Amino acid sequence: MMRAIYGAIVIVAAGALTACGMQINTTPEPEPAQTQAKAKGPSTAATLGIPPGHLPPPGKCRVWFPGDPPGHQPKARSCDGIEATAPAGSWVLYRPGKDKKVVHVSEMDRHKLGLVIHVRVYEASSGKYLREVSPK
Repeated sequence: MMRAIYGAIVIVAAGALTACGMQINTTPEPEPAQTQAKAKGPSTAATLGIPPGHLPPPGKCRVWFPGDPPGHQPKARSCDGIEATAPAGSWVLYRPGKDKKVVHVSEMDRHKLGLVIHVRVYEASSGKYLREVSPK
């Protein structure tokens, strides 16, 4: 008898926990590369995933919010002070004026304003991952 009551309590408790709306997010966090990043950085097969027409022009920067549609992103602007004011969790895209074929992506810390945690370099035309460089 006690075993049956205990079993019923366990079933009711499990159902209550499920009904509490506990949700598990199955959507992966956005990464600068579309493939999963390894400890040493994304694989060479990784791509940026930003349409080339939405990259900033050479010599300019653009704050980018991963997961937001390209048309809802802030406009390109001067790079002066952009990393210091970039929102936590955003990326700062930079197109060097001297090397127009690449785009540098500074990934900002998710919790601390102005802290760059990664800088990855991609080919501007294809979005192909090239290498990681040290943050400034």
